[in-house]
Amino acid sequence: MGSSVAAYKHYFRNRSFLASLVFSLTLLLVSVVINFYAGEYATESASSPVTDIVLSNTRVFDVDGIFVYGAITFWIFVAFLCLYRPQRIPFVASSVALFTLVRSVFIVLTHIGPYPTYLVVHSYIMSRFAFGGDLFFSGHTGLPFLLALIFWRDVRLRIFFIASSLLFGVVVLLAHLHYSIDVLSAFFITYSIYRMAEVMFKKEKTLFAS
Repeated sequence: MGSSVAAYKHYFRNRSFLASLVFSLTLLLVSVVINFYAGEYATESASSPVTDIVLSNTRVFDVDGIFVYGAITFWIFVAFLCLYRPQRIPFVASSVALFTLVRSVFIVLTHIGPYPTYLVVHSYIMSRFAFGGDLFFSGHTGLPFLLALIFWRDVRLRIFFIASSLLFGVVVLLAHLHYSIDVLSAFFITYSIYRMAEVMFKKEKTLFAS
């Protein structure tokens, strides 16, 4: 069933879908709040920076525009994909929420200080989600890869999301906003998160594929 008015009427009259929708969006909201406080704690508790094989051998590049506006454009596109087919919303929202919760745990446990030289991002929006000590692991890298796994059956979307993940991974390294381990580990941790989401949100996954 597509994105027509009939599709919206069908799903929004379905109590099971509405329950999944409310649950997933609530979980997403809770995860964002937890991430906010985890980021503040990690920044306040940040230790000294460490050396890095990539950052120690590259200068800082001004990729502010891609980091900020590229990410905003990316999420507008994801929102469009979900709104186009509302049955996608619960699984995507739940998976992103799980990713955010898991990352919140990691950044509380691991709060190495930012690399001494890094790009100062001039964006109020990004400053609400990036604190300085919330480095491990890279959300800019992991979230697009999570979307690639979610939309894996659509080859074009899969390629787009993987390319986005690689692009943002390079961008955060060029800006010295993440250590190499933050970027590399994101792929492995994100894959585990996706597998967890498949088990934890079976009903939402079934809706996504309908």
